Amino acid sequence: MVKNQPILELAWKLSGKVQGLICIELPIGREAMDVPIKLLSTDFDGTLYADFENPPVPLCLQSLIRGLQSRGAKWVINTGRALPDLLLALEQAELGVEPDYLVVVEREIYRRHGDKYVEARAWNESCRREHTQLFERITPDLSRIQQWIRARFDARVYADAYSPVCLQSRSNEDTDAIVEFLEEYCRSVTNLTVVRNDVYARFSHVNYNKGSALGEIARQLRIGPDGVLAAGDHWNDLPMLSQEFARWLVAPDNAIEAVKKRVRQQQGYVSGQPHGYGVARGVEFFLEFNHYPLSDLG
Repeated sequence: MVKNQPILELAWKLSGKVQGLICIELPIGREAMDVPIKLLSTDFDGTLYADFENPPVPLCLQSLIRGLQSRGAKWVINTGRALPDLLLALEQAELGVEPDYLVVVEREIYRRHGDKYVEARAWNESCRREHTQLFERITPDLSRIQQWIRARFDARVYADAYSPVCLQSRSNEDTDAIVEFLEEYCRSVTNLTVVRNDVYARFSHVNYNKGSALGEIARQLRIGPDGVLAAGDHWNDLPMLSQEFARWLVAPDNAIEAVKKRVRQQQGYVSGQPHGYGVARGVEFFLEFNHYPLSDLG
Protein backbone atom coordinates (compact mmCIF):
# COMPACT_ATOMS: atom_id res chain seq x y z
CA MET A 1 0.00 0.00 0.00
CA VAL A 2 1.31 3.46 -0.91
CA LYS A 3 0.93 6.04 1.84
CA ASN A 4 -0.93 9.30 1.19
CA GLN A 5 -2.35 8.01 -2.10
CA PRO A 6 -6.09 7.52 -1.46
CA ILE A 7 -7.19 8.81 -4.85
CA LEU A 8 -4.65 6.74 -6.71
CA GLU A 9 -5.48 3.62 -4.72
CA LEU A 10 -9.14 4.05 -5.43
CA ALA A 11 -8.59 4.73 -9.09
CA TRP A 12 -6.01 2.10 -9.92
CA LYS A 13 -5.24 -0.05 -6.81
CA LEU A 14 26.35 19.50 -18.88
CA SER A 15 27.96 21.41 -19.95
CA GLY A 16 28.19 22.18 -23.67
CA LYS A 17 27.54 24.88 -26.20
CA VAL A 18 24.55 25.66 -28.34
CA GLN A 19 25.38 24.90 -31.93
CA GLY A 20 23.77 26.37 -35.00
CA LEU A 21 20.16 26.97 -35.82
CA ILE A 22 19.22 23.45 -36.82
CA CYS A 23 16.59 21.02 -35.73
CA ILE A 24 17.32 17.32 -35.50
CA GLU A 25 14.36 14.98 -35.12
CA LEU A 26 15.11 11.30 -34.67
CA PRO A 27 12.55 8.51 -34.17
CA ILE A 28 12.49 6.78 -30.83
CA GLY A 29 14.27 3.43 -30.71
CA ARG A 30 12.44 0.11 -30.68
CA GLU A 31 13.69 -0.76 -27.20
CA ALA A 32 11.67 2.08 -25.70
CA MET A 33 8.48 0.19 -26.58
CA ASP A 34 9.34 -2.30 -23.84
CA VAL A 35 9.26 0.29 -21.06
CA PRO A 36 5.99 2.07 -20.18
CA ILE A 37 7.73 5.41 -19.57
CA LYS A 38 9.09 6.40 -22.96
CA LEU A 39 9.52 10.10 -22.22
CA LEU A 40 10.37 11.53 -18.79
CA SER A 41 9.92 15.27 -18.21
CA THR A 42 11.25 16.76 -14.98
CA ASP A 43 11.27 20.30 -13.70
CA PHE A 44 14.75 21.28 -12.51
CA ASP A 45 14.85 23.44 -9.36
CA GLY A 46 13.02 21.88 -6.43
CA THR A 47 11.91 18.81 -8.38
CA LEU A 48 15.03 17.23 -9.84
CA TYR A 49 17.68 19.41 -8.26
CA ALA A 50 18.19 20.63 -4.69
CA ASP A 51 21.38 22.70 -4.37
CA PHE A 52 21.59 22.11 -0.60
CA GLU A 53 21.74 18.32 -1.04
CA ASN A 54 24.88 16.30 -1.75
CA PRO A 55 24.61 15.23 -4.47
CA PRO A 56 21.97 17.74 -5.62
CA VAL A 57 20.30 15.05 -7.73
CA PRO A 58 19.92 11.77 -5.80
CA LEU A 59 21.93 8.84 -7.10
CA CYS A 60 18.83 6.65 -6.97
CA LEU A 61 17.08 8.96 -9.42
CA GLN A 62 20.12 9.17 -11.66
CA SER A 63 20.21 5.37 -11.74
CA LEU A 64 16.53 5.16 -12.74
CA ILE A 65 17.01 7.71 -15.51
CA ARG A 66 20.09 5.89 -16.77
CA GLY A 67 18.14 2.65 -16.83
CA LEU A 68 15.23 4.20 -18.72
CA GLN A 69 17.60 5.71 -21.26
CA SER A 70 19.31 2.35 -21.71
CA ARG A 71 15.90 0.99 -22.76
CA GLY A 72 15.44 3.78 -25.31
CA ALA A 73 13.44 6.27 -23.25
CA LYS A 74 14.21 9.99 -23.47
CA TRP A 75 14.66 12.47 -20.64
CA VAL A 76 13.85 16.18 -20.84
CA ILE A 77 14.66 18.81 -18.23
CA ASN A 78 11.77 21.28 -18.39
CA THR A 79 12.75 24.50 -16.62
CA GLY A 80 12.20 28.22 -16.33
CA ARG A 81 15.95 28.82 -16.33
CA ALA A 82 17.67 30.33 -19.35
CA LEU A 83 19.95 28.01 -21.29
CA PRO A 84 23.38 29.30 -20.11
CA ASP A 85 22.24 29.22 -16.48
CA LEU A 86 20.94 25.68 -16.80
CA LEU A 87 24.07 24.40 -18.54
CA LEU A 88 26.22 25.87 -15.76
CA ALA A 89 24.06 24.25 -13.08
CA LEU A 90 24.25 20.88 -14.85
CA GLU A 91 28.03 21.15 -15.03
CA GLN A 92 28.27 21.97 -11.34
CA ALA A 93 25.90 19.12 -10.41
CA GLU A 94 28.31 16.60 -12.01
CA LEU A 95 25.49 14.30 -13.09
CA GLY A 96 26.19 10.77 -14.18
CA VAL A 97 23.39 11.06 -16.77
CA GLU A 98 22.64 13.63 -19.45
CA PRO A 99 19.23 14.92 -20.55
CA ASP A 100 18.23 14.19 -24.12
CA TYR A 101 16.25 17.43 -24.35
CA LEU A 102 16.14 20.78 -22.59
CA VAL A 103 13.14 23.07 -22.40
CA VAL A 104 14.35 26.47 -21.17
CA VAL A 105 12.48 29.63 -20.12
CA GLU A 106 9.44 27.32 -20.08
CA ARG A 107 9.20 27.33 -23.88
CA GLU A 108 12.34 26.94 -26.01
CA ILE A 109 13.46 23.43 -27.01
CA TYR A 110 17.01 22.09 -27.40
CA ARG A 111 18.15 18.55 -28.13
CA ARG A 112 21.42 16.88 -27.20
CA HIS A 113 23.53 16.05 -30.22
CA GLY A 114 26.84 14.57 -29.11
CA ASP A 115 28.25 16.85 -26.43
CA LYS A 116 26.24 19.89 -27.57
CA TYR A 117 22.62 21.06 -27.55
CA VAL A 118 21.04 22.16 -30.81
CA GLU A 119 17.83 24.09 -30.97
CA ALA A 120 14.55 22.96 -32.47
CA ARG A 121 14.65 25.69 -35.07
CA ALA A 122 11.09 25.61 -36.38
CA TRP A 123 9.55 25.58 -32.91
CA ASN A 124 11.90 28.17 -31.40
CA GLU A 125 11.63 30.58 -34.32
CA SER A 126 7.84 30.40 -34.21
CA CYS A 127 7.94 30.89 -30.44
CA ARG A 128 10.16 33.97 -30.69
CA ARG A 129 8.17 35.47 -33.55
CA GLU A 130 4.83 35.13 -31.75
CA HIS A 131 6.25 36.53 -28.52
CA THR A 132 7.72 39.52 -30.35
CA GLN A 133 4.40 40.27 -32.04
CA LEU A 134 2.50 39.87 -28.77
CA PHE A 135 4.84 42.07 -26.75
CA GLU A 136 4.78 44.80 -29.39
CA ARG A 137 1.01 45.03 -28.87
CA ILE A 138 1.35 45.72 -25.14
CA THR A 139 4.24 48.20 -25.37
CA PRO A 140 2.00 51.26 -24.79
CA ASP A 141 0.82 49.79 -21.45
CA LEU A 142 4.19 48.76 -19.99
CA SER A 143 4.96 52.01 -18.19
CA ARG A 144 1.56 52.01 -16.49
CA ILE A 145 1.95 48.39 -15.39
CA GLN A 146 5.41 48.96 -13.95
CA GLN A 147 4.31 52.12 -12.13
CA TRP A 148 1.32 50.34 -10.58
CA ILE A 149 3.56 47.64 -9.13
CA ARG A 150 6.30 49.98 -7.88
CA ALA A 151 3.81 52.32 -6.22
CA ARG A 152 2.39 49.51 -4.07
CA PHE A 153 5.15 46.97 -3.51
CA ASP A 154 8.85 46.78 -2.79
CA ALA A 155 9.43 44.59 -5.82
CA ARG A 156 11.96 44.42 -8.60
CA VAL A 157 10.32 45.02 -11.98
CA TYR A 158 12.46 44.76 -15.09
CA ALA A 159 12.60 43.60 -18.71
CA ASP A 160 14.80 40.88 -20.16
CA ALA A 161 15.20 39.02 -23.43
CA TYR A 162 12.15 36.87 -22.70
CA SER A 163 9.55 39.32 -21.33
CA PRO A 164 9.01 43.08 -21.18
CA VAL A 165 7.70 42.70 -17.63
CA CYS A 166 9.55 40.45 -15.19
CA LEU A 167 8.90 40.41 -11.47
CA GLN A 168 10.82 39.50 -8.34
CA SER A 169 8.86 40.36 -5.23
CA ARG A 170 9.64 40.21 -1.52
CA SER A 171 7.09 37.58 -0.52
CA ASN A 172 4.56 35.12 -1.89
CA GLU A 173 1.79 37.32 -0.47
CA ASP A 174 3.02 40.27 -2.52
CA THR A 175 3.38 38.03 -5.55
CA ASP A 176 -0.20 36.82 -5.14
CA ALA A 177 -1.50 40.39 -5.28
CA ILE A 178 0.72 41.45 -8.18
CA VAL A 179 -0.09 38.35 -10.23
CA GLU A 180 -3.80 38.96 -9.64
CA PHE A 181 -3.37 42.45 -11.12
CA LEU A 182 -1.34 41.12 -14.07
CA GLU A 183 -3.84 38.35 -14.77
CA GLU A 184 -6.66 40.89 -14.85
CA TYR A 185 -4.68 42.85 -17.43
CA CYS A 186 -4.02 39.68 -19.45
CA ARG A 187 -7.75 39.11 -19.81
CA SER A 188 -7.83 42.23 -21.99
CA VAL A 189 -5.03 41.03 -24.31
CA THR A 190 -5.52 37.99 -26.53
CA ASN A 191 -2.90 35.25 -25.98
CA LEU A 192 -1.16 37.03 -23.08
CA THR A 193 -0.61 35.14 -19.83
CA VAL A 194 1.48 35.29 -16.66
CA VAL A 195 3.98 32.58 -15.81
CA ARG A 196 4.83 32.34 -12.12
CA ASN A 197 7.39 30.45 -10.07
CA ASP A 198 7.51 31.28 -6.35
CA VAL A 199 8.12 35.06 -6.05
CA TYR A 200 9.07 35.38 -9.73
CA ALA A 201 6.73 36.05 -12.65
CA ARG A 202 6.77 37.23 -16.26
CA PHE A 203 4.52 37.69 -19.27
CA SER A 204 4.37 34.97 -21.91
CA HIS A 205 2.34 33.77 -24.89
CA VAL A 206 -0.41 31.41 -23.81
CA ASN A 207 0.48 28.84 -26.49
CA TYR A 208 4.08 28.35 -25.32
CA ASN A 209 4.71 26.76 -21.95
CA LYS A 210 6.15 23.64 -20.35
CA GLY A 211 3.16 21.60 -21.45
CA SER A 212 3.10 22.63 -25.09
CA ALA A 213 6.89 22.25 -25.35
CA LEU A 214 6.65 18.75 -23.89
CA GLY A 215 3.87 18.00 -26.37
CA GLU A 216 6.09 19.12 -29.25
CA ILE A 217 8.95 16.87 -28.13
CA ALA A 218 6.54 13.95 -27.82
CA ARG A 219 5.23 14.73 -31.32
CA GLN A 220 8.74 14.64 -32.75
CA LEU A 221 9.37 11.31 -31.05
CA ARG A 222 5.95 9.94 -32.00
CA ILE A 223 5.07 9.23 -28.38
CA GLY A 224 1.50 9.58 -27.17
CA PRO A 225 0.59 10.88 -23.70
CA ASP A 226 0.26 7.29 -22.41
CA GLY A 227 4.05 6.95 -22.65
CA VAL A 228 4.94 10.20 -20.88
CA LEU A 229 5.69 10.93 -17.20
CA ALA A 230 5.93 14.54 -15.97
CA ALA A 231 7.14 15.69 -12.55
CA GLY A 232 7.00 19.21 -11.11
CA ASP A 233 6.58 21.23 -7.95
CA HIS A 234 5.46 24.79 -8.71
CA TRP A 235 3.04 27.08 -10.55
CA ASN A 236 4.93 27.09 -13.83
CA ASP A 237 4.82 23.28 -13.92
CA LEU A 238 1.03 23.13 -14.02
CA PRO A 239 0.76 23.25 -17.85
CA MET A 240 2.79 20.04 -18.20
CA LEU A 241 1.14 18.37 -15.21
CA SER A 242 -1.83 17.54 -17.38
CA GLN A 243 -2.96 14.27 -18.91
CA GLU A 244 -3.24 16.13 -22.19
CA PHE A 245 0.54 15.74 -22.31
CA ALA A 246 1.43 13.05 -19.76
CA ARG A 247 -0.48 10.04 -18.45
CA TRP A 248 1.79 9.66 -15.43
CA LEU A 249 2.08 12.68 -13.10
CA VAL A 250 4.37 13.08 -10.09
CA ALA A 251 4.75 15.73 -7.40
CA PRO A 252 7.43 15.58 -4.68
CA ASP A 253 6.54 16.30 -1.07
CA ASN A 254 7.88 19.87 -1.30
CA ALA A 255 5.48 20.78 -4.13
CA ILE A 256 3.04 23.62 -3.50
CA GLU A 257 -0.50 22.61 -2.64
CA ALA A 258 -1.89 23.72 -6.01
CA VAL A 259 0.44 21.24 -7.73
CA LYS A 260 -0.38 18.40 -5.34
CA LYS A 261 -4.10 19.03 -5.81
CA ARG A 262 -3.78 19.02 -9.62
CA VAL A 263 -1.77 15.80 -9.58
CA ARG A 264 -4.20 14.03 -7.24
CA GLN A 265 -7.18 15.14 -9.33
CA GLN A 266 -5.66 13.27 -12.27
CA GLN A 267 -4.82 10.10 -10.31
CA GLY A 268 -1.14 11.00 -10.14
CA TYR A 269 1.44 10.23 -7.48
CA VAL A 270 2.22 12.66 -4.64
CA SER A 271 5.31 11.45 -2.85
CA GLY A 272 6.02 11.63 0.86
CA GLN A 273 9.64 12.43 -0.01
CA PRO A 274 11.01 15.73 -1.32
CA HIS A 275 12.82 16.79 -4.48
CA GLY A 276 14.59 14.11 -6.51
CA TYR A 277 13.83 11.40 -3.98
CA GLY A 278 10.13 12.04 -4.48
CA VAL A 279 10.54 11.88 -8.26
CA ALA A 280 12.39 8.57 -7.94
CA ARG A 281 9.56 7.11 -5.85
CA GLY A 282 7.04 8.29 -8.44
CA VAL A 283 8.94 6.71 -11.33
CA GLU A 284 9.23 3.44 -9.39
CA PHE A 285 5.54 3.54 -8.51
CA PHE A 286 4.35 3.86 -12.09
CA LEU A 287 6.80 1.24 -13.37
CA GLU A 288 5.48 -1.18 -10.76
CA PHE A 289 1.90 -0.17 -11.52
CA ASN A 290 2.56 -1.21 -15.11
CA HIS A 291 4.14 -4.48 -13.92
CA TYR A 292 7.51 -3.45 -15.26
CA PRO A 293 10.33 -5.07 -13.23
CA LEU A 294 12.79 -2.52 -11.90
CA SER A 295 15.51 -5.11 -12.32
CA ASP A 296 15.16 -4.71 -16.09
CA LEU A 297 16.60 -1.22 -15.77
CA GLY A 298 19.87 -2.66 -14.52
